[in-house]
Amino acid sequence: MSDDAGVDSDITSVPVLSDIPTPTEATTTDTDVDPATAPSDVNGCVVWHRKHLRTADHRALANAVADADIICPLFVFDPTFYDNDGLACDARIRFLHEAVDSLNQLYENSPTQSITHQASASHDYLAEETPVEPQQIQSITGEYQISADSDSGSDSTSNTPLNTNNSESDTIQSSPRASEYSSGLTVGYGDPVDILSHFVDRGWSILTMETPTSRYGKRRDTRAQSVCGDALRFISGDGLIRDAEWSRANWKSHITEWLAAEQHTPEWSGDTTQLTIPTGITPSVVEKTHKINPTKKMVPTGTHRAATTQLRAFVDQIGSYPSNISAPQDARTGTSGLSPYFNFGLLSIRQVHQYVNNNTPECRGRRMFTSRLIWNCHYNQKLADWAGWTDRAVNPAFEEFNADRHNPALVDAWKHGQTGFPMVDASMRCLRETGWLNFRMRAMCVSIFTHILQQPWWIGADWFHHHLIDSDVGINYTQWQSQAGLIGKPSQRVYNPRKQVRDHDSDGEWITKWVPELSDLPAQHFPRPERTPLAVQSECNVIIGDDYPRPVVDFDARRETFWSRYERRRPEAARELARPEIAKRASFSGGYDAAQAIAQRYAVDESDDEADNIQLSFSEITTIDTDSDSTGENTPAINELNDTTYTVPDSSTTLQESVISIPTGTGDYAGEPSPDDREAVSNAVDLSTTDKTGDSSNDNINTDRSTETDEQTTIEGFM
Repeated sequence: MSDDAGVDSDITSVPVLSDIPTPTEATTTDTDVDPATAPSDVNGCVVWHRKHLRTADHRALANAVADADIICPLFVFDPTFYDNDGLACDARIRFLHEAVDSLNQLYENSPTQSITHQASASHDYLAEETPVEPQQIQSITGEYQISADSDSGSDSTSNTPLNTNNSESDTIQSSPRASEYSSGLTVGYGDPVDILSHFVDRGWSILTMETPTSRYGKRRDTRAQSVCGDALRFISGDGLIRDAEWSRANWKSHITEWLAAEQHTPEWSGDTTQLTIPTGITPSVVEKTHKINPTKKMVPTGTHRAATTQLRAFVDQIGSYPSNISAPQDARTGTSGLSPYFNFGLLSIRQVHQYVNNNTPECRGRRMFTSRLIWNCHYNQKLADWAGWTDRAVNPAFEEFNADRHNPALVDAWKHGQTGFPMVDASMRCLRETGWLNFRMRAMCVSIFTHILQQPWWIGADWFHHHLIDSDVGINYTQWQSQAGLIGKPSQRVYNPRKQVRDHDSDGEWITKWVPELSDLPAQHFPRPERTPLAVQSECNVIIGDDYPRPVVDFDARRETFWSRYERRRPEAARELARPEIAKRASFSGGYDAAQAIAQRYAVDESDDEADNIQLSFSEITTIDTDSDSTGENTPAINELNDTTYTVPDSSTTLQESVISIPTGTGDYAGEPSPDDREAVSNAVDLSTTDKTGDSSNDNINTDRSTETDEQTTIEGFM
């Protein structure tokens, strides 16, 4: 999102100031109490929902219910997130709208005394002065009705307070409800800071859950705090450590205790009063205004019922989880599918962690899954520690890495699944069409983009963030930097897409689903279609170079170039990690000690002759090029796709894999977790012996040893 992203100047925020009652006025609505004689010190609290779109295990809501005389749950649709820089596909926006609609229904059914204050000025303004067409609102009576809040209920087979009742609210899958709309949630539209300031001016305090954020979201929160002052409080309730000199001190113990601790469940009672201000804004109104038209398929439904149904189904098959995480065709149905619900907060990490532990037997699948829940917290802690993950290399030694090699044609080929590497192309097409990829395929596509195509990481990270239904800023961008090697850890992995075919799609099921032009080619040729004999191509009527592209770059030469460039920057990167401010950015689970250990082991003094003796790659030695950039790195190697046409190397120039070497030190242990990352997960054990076996081909050079340990080196909660 651009730095100047702001609020649509043509839209005045609603609810407008005149439609917001003071807490005292709200409590005297539809009652016999004379406002003139009513208490003037009524404590009213707005609960501002942003990402934590639930009512269970919600610390801000629990605090408000416990301390305030009247609460007003609020969600604001911010037009900023609907502009061209919003970085969200229509399918993810639809998921959000469904989640807001489902949250509204939870508040409709909450066991509170409901009070409605009509927002006629907001409704009239929208109808007369803006392109927004407000929904006609079905008035909520002021009658006191107590009904079970499904979101705070508990499963009859578990003591875990988790939303799993069949009475849970639900919405249709095609779009949020567009008929008469009964509100339990006050829904605003416009600048959130403007709306919050209106509530503060009318005597309300505001509580909201603190969440890791960056870019516009960070600036919005800072501005809101500045405008609202002490009336606005950000409540930390996600287990992350904030406002500490070193957040990683005893982090593992802290997060383990938090996951096992009692959930923040609102103590609803007959004394709880809930205000709703029907503005005429609904998810369907926003969709119509911003012309939201999702085209992705197989997208999950963004409701609390769908979330708990998915969780229950996964728990029933958790024993098979370890065998389903790597192959994409297995991962689609064999992993949890809960990551979109985590991202928007329909379920909390703690809710799921406790539910799984209370409803499954001790087994390897349970240990693996719960360890990945900790990884989710681990990477969100990184963003909480430093908001710059979305825009800057965490290690200054890698700032602007690959920027001088930016090639729009290569980027376009990667985005649209036309790289000539079938496993990559199938993954990228699946991403565009469904908004989903399992972790291993995401990591492979990141590696190809940054290590082999050698393109600037932030372009690919934004592309993923736009298309992924479950894209969590704290996970997507930290993972991109981690996979791209921008942190400076000693371990680094380059994925080999040919090996990924053999290991995870040997029969071509995944590839032929998403790259149908290869369907008639024998599966044995899928690792390297460009090497298919011409006679076979002719017989199958699949001509490589016509029906499907040849590789857009020489994989082996590019891999060599990357290792050489990376090796040359590694000493500087290690020195940077010795600086406390950079170590804090990197946010290793082992804290500053872990960063210092890397610096002491791998930093090379600039005056040391060793710094000039780092091995060059074969492609750099053989490429005739007199131009160098300011860092002394050669310009891109041969056979690169140019800006206008797809070109590929002649097969006679392809390097033999037997001559490929890995620069000393970096590649030897590629894929192995650093000791620091291993420490982040207490149960990162029980590794698969079947995943540790390699094959005898030269594709299995150490840069792509497929171990489950590799998976956990950078696992980030994409389940």
